[in-house]
Amino acid sequence: MTYAIVGFGKIGQALAQAFARRNIEVAVASRRPPEALMAQAQAIGPTVVAKSLADALTADTIFLAVPFAEHREVAKALPSWDGKTIIDATNAQLPPEELDGLPSSAFVAKSFPGAKFVKGFNHLVAATLATDPMVAGGHRVVFLASDDEDAVPSVADLAKTLGFAPVKLGRLNEGGALVHARGRVWGPLIFQDLFKTEA
Repeated sequence: MTYAIVGFGKIGQALAQAFARRNIEVAVASRRPPEALMAQAQAIGPTVVAKSLADALTADTIFLAVPFAEHREVAKALPSWDGKTIIDATNAQLPPEELDGLPSSAFVAKSFPGAKFVKGFNHLVAATLATDPMVAGGHRVVFLASDDEDAVPSVADLAKTLGFAPVKLGRLNEGGALVHARGRVWGPLIFQDLFKTEA
């Protein structure tokens, strides 16, 4: 399994740190050329590899960590998203009526037909997401939601590998709405830093 993070702002860098802590290789890409990302990527760890967007999108599992408005540009980079798993870590700072009344991730998913699409890793601020998710007695929770039941298990396994405790919330328009930020309508789990202790 190969991994990439598209978007290398605060959230993208926080996700890269999670991979670096576990010594797992991950490609990082943004609108900037890979040379512009290289120093920051190397500072995070040797397993964080700056690549072009085209090269990063050859990965099996891709974190979408760009500003919400840029998701369509990313989607145009491949003619087909079949076989890809997209983890949507974006939040929409738009009113619901500009999203066709949909949860933000359901709106984004329309741009990635064929992909296994999972909302996740979006409810924490970057500074929190960047810290070690393992603490005495527990693991930091990440919430996952998807309209594709087959997409969630592999993302949950990745979250566990990275040290997080995945909590499945169901479909995007149900439990997923708990972690969507849309304009001034924020789900009740946004910014809730929760930990799950060992049973």
